[in-house]
Amino acid sequence: MQLRTKRGYQFSEVSSAMQKAIRRGDAKLAGYWALELWESGFGKYCWKRLLTVSAEDCWGILTLEVKALHDGYQAVNEGLPAKQHRGRIFISKAVILLCLAKKSRDADHLQNFVYDQMAGLDPDTLADDLRESGDYVPIPAYAYDCHTREGRKRGKTKKDFFTAEQAALKPFQPGLFDDLV
Repeated sequence: MQLRTKRGYQFSEVSSAMQKAIRRGDAKLAGYWALELWESGFGKYCWKRLLTVSAEDCWGILTLEVKALHDGYQAVNEGLPAKQHRGRIFISKAVILLCLAKKSRDADHLQNFVYDQMAGLDPDTLADDLRESGDYVPIPAYAYDCHTREGRKRGKTKKDFFTAEQAALKPFQPGLFDDLV
């Protein structure tokens, strides 16, 4: 069974599109995908992903800012059932900060190139088509990478991922391991 969002998107593709849009500094599209996750009942996951993005894709200590926004979100929703959560403004603010932040994939490069040395492994090749819905915004092609079924179907590898995502960082902060990509 594939998880779907409120507007019929495949959950994993929305998650991928959100992170890739943040890497590219596209606040409007990143915000759309983040709020699609939140509106679909995946708010807790959205926050986990935003915190991961802050560590994986952004330079500096931005994770503290995202964590503070998450804490504010939790305070606003204290005692409310998940279906009554509000405060999506905190998610919007986190997305904007992440999009405007200097980008560096040093943390991810450290674990993959320096420690694991696993770049280039070809994952499984399975895919699932996106179901169209009412207010359809297409998943951008860059979201289909080795982390999504459709990307694997298209033959996307981890090497493709590292190359494309490094080239897409906006604004770009030169990193310690750029020569490994």
